[in-house]
Formats: sequence, C-alpha cells, structure tokens
Amino acid sequence: MQFSGKEDIEAPIQNVFAAVSEFESFERSAIRRGIEVQRVDTSHPVASGLAWDTSFNLRGKPRDMQITLAEFAEPSLMRFDSRSKGINGDCVIELLALSPRRTRLSVDIKLSANTLAARLFLQSLKLARSSLNKKFKLRLADMAKEIERRQSRLS
Repeated sequence: MQFSGKEDIEAPIQNVFAAVSEFESFERSAIRRGIEVQRVDTSHPVASGLAWDTSFNLRGKPRDMQITLAEFAEPSLMRFDSRSKGINGDCVIELLALSPRRTRLSVDIKLSANTLAARLFLQSLKLARSSLNKKFKLRLADMAKEIERRQSRLS
C-alpha cells in the first residue's frame, strides 16, 4: 500500500527543512491525538538513528510501533522506517528547491505486511484508498500552508 503527495511551498528549502525536521512539534501533535510518544534517546542529536517508541489504539486494539530516522541528509531528504507487529512502513520526505524562495515537498509512504492478519488489514485500507488519499493530501496541504504562514511572519 502506498500514499504519496507533493506540495509547492513559498519558502526557501532551508526553512522548509527546518519545519519538517522540527520533531518536537510533531511529537506534541501526536500526543494531542492520543498517541503515546517516547523518544528512545533524548540526548541523541537529530541525525540518522534517532528513534521513537509509540503506542496507540487502532480499530479498538492497542498497537505499538517503533519509528527510526533511517536517513537524514540536510536540506533535501529524510527517510523513516517504522516497525510494528505485522506491518512495516517506509516514509521518504524529499525537498527540491524550485527557486531560491520556492520548494517542492514530496512525501511517499509505503506499508507492507508480514502476517496474514496484517495483509487483511492492509486490504481493508485498500478498499478505502480514495478517502485515505484525500485525507493524506489534505493534511499535506495544511502542513504546506502552515509552513508558508510561518515564512510570511519571518519575512
């Protein structure tokens, strides 16, 4: 299963990268949504190897997931690996400078199953693919607008 989206943002690539690598704000956002988030090593600098343990309820069942920052190449690339019981995920965030003041943000998420139960779960997601894609793209657009708002305050 794959989700992908692109947004063009009116901000320099360095500013967009700083916004998407501001992990503390994403941690707070997840906590507000009821997800327990614990950074594995709080003294670890922002670099490859940074990891989080998360716990959340999905379809009435408690789930645990470990997310690892697998690749961190400032200012253009971040790749996250996630592992949970039965499902693995790979998220790639790429930035491309279109001009000195405009950046393209691309996000690609791939999910794969290791167990039969996980395959059935992913199959049910595929049945709702169009609504999930809409939600994904709306969230990505909201994120882009927020980055542009921050940039306009700085200018």
